[in-house]
Amino acid sequence: MFGVDSDCDSRSLASIASAAMDPSSTPQQETGNCTSETGNVPTVTEEVRLRRFLCYGSESATYRAREQGNLCLERASSLTELLEAGRGSEAVQEVQRISLRGGVRSAGSALFALAVISQHSDVEAKRAAYGVVKEVCASPSELFSFVQYKKELSGAGPRGIWGRALRKAVADWYNGRDALRLARDITKCKRKGGWCHQDLFRLAHLKPANDAVALVSKYVTKGWTAVQETYADREKTEDVMKVFVYLEAVEKTKHSSEELEVAHLIEEHKLEREHVLAKHLKSREVWKALLKEMSISTLLTHLGKMTADKLLGSGSAETAAVCERIQDEHALLKAKTHPLSVLLAAENYKRGHGKRGKLKWKPNRDIIQALDTAFLKCFSNIESTGKRLVVGLDVSSRLSSVALGSLVSTVTIAAAMSMVITQREPNVDVVLFSEGAVVPCTISADSSLLQITMQLVQVCSSCTDCTLPINWASDNDKMVDVFVIFTNNATWPGRSNPAETLRMYRQKTGIFSKLVVCGMTTNSLNLVDPDDGGVLEVCGFDSRTADVICDFITDVI
Repeated sequence: MFGVDSDCDSRSLASIASAAMDPSSTPQQETGNCTSETGNVPTVTEEVRLRRFLCYGSESATYRAREQGNLCLERASSLTELLEAGRGSEAVQEVQRISLRGGVRSAGSALFALAVISQHSDVEAKRAAYGVVKEVCASPSELFSFVQYKKELSGAGPRGIWGRALRKAVADWYNGRDALRLARDITKCKRKGGWCHQDLFRLAHLKPANDAVALVSKYVTKGWTAVQETYADREKTEDVMKVFVYLEAVEKTKHSSEELEVAHLIEEHKLEREHVLAKHLKSREVWKALLKEMSISTLLTHLGKMTADKLLGSGSAETAAVCERIQDEHALLKAKTHPLSVLLAAENYKRGHGKRGKLKWKPNRDIIQALDTAFLKCFSNIESTGKRLVVGLDVSSRLSSVALGSLVSTVTIAAAMSMVITQREPNVDVVLFSEGAVVPCTISADSSLLQITMQLVQVCSSCTDCTLPINWASDNDKMVDVFVIFTNNATWPGRSNPAETLRMYRQKTGIFSKLVVCGMTTNSLNLVDPDDGGVLEVCGFDSRTADVICDFITDVI
């Protein structure tokens, strides 16, 4: 299990770490092929920079957890360079591949890139960009964002961007969807960024591809009353009937004052939280109905809310149902849930309050145990990279600090990442390092998260030197493809430079080894050479960090 063991109810991992570390410490807030035998450092190509931008919104070799920044051409210079070189169609292929592969991606970056390409003079690239809109825009929200980026880039008014190509792309997005799915989508997400479906239907001059889409079009442009007048007494095909009945249920849910009726409509028609008025989201019966079809990610997000609303009482049927869903291995596999996503959700739930402290709840022990089990079951979702790894855990101090981008202690994150990696990788060494010392960390298949954590907090000193794991591998003749280092601190002044130490290791072994440095409590590291395609800096830690690291190791970025 992870988190709090049954025999240490009052002690969390964070409190254990605090007892072992310096209590006065505070987080620092400001401050080609990876197995090539040549040892040469490859240049960072336009393609690599574009992939970084598409995956995490920046072309640099630094990923910052939950970084929010406005997308602009200056942040996507690789895209401009590819377009000017006549390689716009290749850029579209990268956008499509990154968007559809199922891994980490920055949806906004992909949509922005498509909008930029569609504005360019390269006719073939423009055609290719518009051709993948219906695939890359996975939801109405993303379609609205794409259109908004087009408007911002053009500098024209809303009507100025609506040429034939955009009209066709938007019309194809609506007509290319199953009508019932389209009805579900347009009622879940009605508007964003000043755009609504009625705007897009009108500006795209949409001509419905079939009768069922025509019904949806009537609903969007004229409203439910017009739909009733047109279709109530008309003979309907099976597809039209399905859409009519679904939209009728949505309308009844919007106007019903009876929570039991709303709950019944949710269950019968598989309505979702977005279809429910805010006043009904205070109802236990409504939440019980929503639970039956709720996705794993949505369920993990709302555990605190459901507990605060007294839905998940100790020993209740609802709690049992939630625990069963959380531990459903098939559902976890289908959702491709990462163990670290479960861990972050569990630690947030155990805290007993939301980020701003307004929403409070008493954590349910059964839910915590179910999350512990789900964490372990999610290990099967992780594929081995097949690389030779050294994972270095900095235990030089401050392991009780909270990671930027989450509300979880750095000791918990470091222990969990080590546990996940050792469970899935056949060739990995985990070492603890502090001032002048490197100690192997023993992690077996039976090791619990708490046991691994205790190894981390038993050793501490005062200085950080991120070159130690690399030097340890060199001194012990270890052949390493990737070094992954987790630290709370930037390297202290006067210490060796990781970039130089990595260069010497590459020269000695003839292996182009990669390096990941994850500074969990800092938003700036500046430890590595930005022109080295084999290095990645990570600042903070959030639900996407593990996937970003994996993509770097496996040459996606």
